[in-house]
Amino acid sequence: MPPQSPKSLFENPDELWRLVVDHDPRADGHVFYGVRTTGVFCRPSCSSRRPRRENVEFFTDLVSAFAAGYRPCKRCNPAGLRAEAQLVETLASHLNRDLDRCVKLSDLARISGLSAFTVQRTFQRVLGVSPNQYRAHRRAAALRTRLKDPAVRITDAVYDAGYSGPARAYSNARLGMRMQDYRNRGRDQEIGYATGASPLGRVLVAATERGLCAVIMDSTDEILLRRLKEQFPAAELSERADLNGTIGQVLSRLTEHPAALDLPLDLRATAFQMRVWEALRCIPRGETRTYTEIACAIGNPKAVRAVARACATNPVAVVIPCHRVIGSDGKLTGYRWGVERKKRLLELEKQQAGD
Repeated sequence: MPPQSPKSLFENPDELWRLVVDHDPRADGHVFYGVRTTGVFCRPSCSSRRPRRENVEFFTDLVSAFAAGYRPCKRCNPAGLRAEAQLVETLASHLNRDLDRCVKLSDLARISGLSAFTVQRTFQRVLGVSPNQYRAHRRAAALRTRLKDPAVRITDAVYDAGYSGPARAYSNARLGMRMQDYRNRGRDQEIGYATGASPLGRVLVAATERGLCAVIMDSTDEILLRRLKEQFPAAELSERADLNGTIGQVLSRLTEHPAALDLPLDLRATAFQMRVWEALRCIPRGETRTYTEIACAIGNPKAVRAVARACATNPVAVVIPCHRVIGSDGKLTGYRWGVERKKRLLELEKQQAGD
């Protein structure tokens, strides 16, 4: 089997850590790691002294690394051109200090001594987002951090993150669930699961009393269960033999006569994510669509990146067929469960559609 693509490693912290240990350049530009003790973030191939594993956290884009308060490493220069990276770091620091007020582009231009156009263009070139989009991302990250602290009231977390109220926070933070549910992360919730074999390796299905909440694919049952615990860290998990039939129903969707699922879906998602996922379920077996086509299908042609994020956060593999979405150049791009599985899924579906 060919080596995994960097994008296929995003959901596996152990594999990401291996890239850092080996100074592996495969993921440069796709993955960054921040070191909590130094406040610096680097490329996986950085030649700096290897940090301790417990002090490292990973990011899949520059925006997240800057938003978490890290500054780019001077040795491996992960943000690209040094002068531009330093400018963005300075302006990002200013935005981080003023999350509770609207900072205009003209304010950033005055601080940097450059034109508003140059500031906007530099932000776009280094981070891929505008200053306003970065600020929104940073506020959402601050809210998530505050919600993880049980000693902080939800209302205080909202205002501490710079939002004018709970309604504005919910509509803009894209938590994918109510803030109380985000804080609980499955607390007081019972989730049953079952594992089995498939043409794509091992598969796990999990369900609440409301319905199917996760379908996960990987190489071993140990990894599958670990992934489920990461998704619902505070839930009470138990193995359930009655879900073995659900595995068969899920896998039947790869065959000539896919069965309908008896269980409804129990998914935590924003309205936007649900619109994307519904559009994915409308793609016929044996066919594919591009991210741009999905964005147009939901009436928001400019939301290509947001569509890609919604695909990447799909919790129920195969049931919501995010594997049927490809790049505009025809390439498979990334897939949460591995590009090789995505390729195999499409081959199976096309084979059945052609029979």
